[in-house]
Amino acid sequence: MAAKTLTIDGQLVSAEENQTLLEAARDAQIPIPTLCHLDGVMDVGACRMCLVEIVGTPKLLPACVTKVQEGLEVRTNSERLQRYRRLLLELLFAERNHVCAVCVSNGHCELQDLATQHGMDHVRYAYQAPNLGVDLSHRLYGLDHNRCVLCTRCVRVCWYIEGAGTLNLAGRGTGSMIITDLNQPWADSDTCTACGKCVQACPTGALFYKGATVAEMERDRQKLEYIVTAREKKQWNV
Repeated sequence: MAAKTLTIDGQLVSAEENQTLLEAARDAQIPIPTLCHLDGVMDVGACRMCLVEIVGTPKLLPACVTKVQEGLEVRTNSERLQRYRRLLLELLFAERNHVCAVCVSNGHCELQDLATQHGMDHVRYAYQAPNLGVDLSHRLYGLDHNRCVLCTRCVRVCWYIEGAGTLNLAGRGTGSMIITDLNQPWADSDTCTACGKCVQACPTGALFYKGATVAEMERDRQKLEYIVTAREKKQWNV
């Protein structure tokens, strides 16, 4: 497989031709923030946290779905990108009801971590404070739409790793919601296998184990990556 040589933040980087900019940067130990990306799961470029600058291209591009090319000059942490990322985080916090102090994922939340890393100590926009529900009908798990950032990790894991196709995205804009089957209570789903992969994939407190209280919801992301890797390498007999 042919290699591509490019420059990321002034560092000369060699990458395989099928790699994304995000993969090439991480192989070179160059951090790029992400929220909708999850190792082992296909990328969709939903959150835009991984936007990067490419010299000669006027628009910002998502590193998770942009393939490497020979001779690219990429910037991952310019002042412009820092402003965009903080703007995105503030809008996410303003759109729904993210009250960290009473969240099951407090201290274990990727959205919270990103806000801390980017110095987001306040939000400049009016909070929307939507009246969203919590689906506690499932015997094992809960779905809190107030905490959801619509990253679709849970949807992709449910469809492409578990193969159940229970979760999906419905609606448009701020009215978008994660739904189960044909927008019915989770407990009434005929397709859910109760595998828990969606809960492991969630970056916030939107999906959680029932019974978890404040700051108790921890996740093991490596389990999902292990499953995908084992399948690709045919380590299991089907």
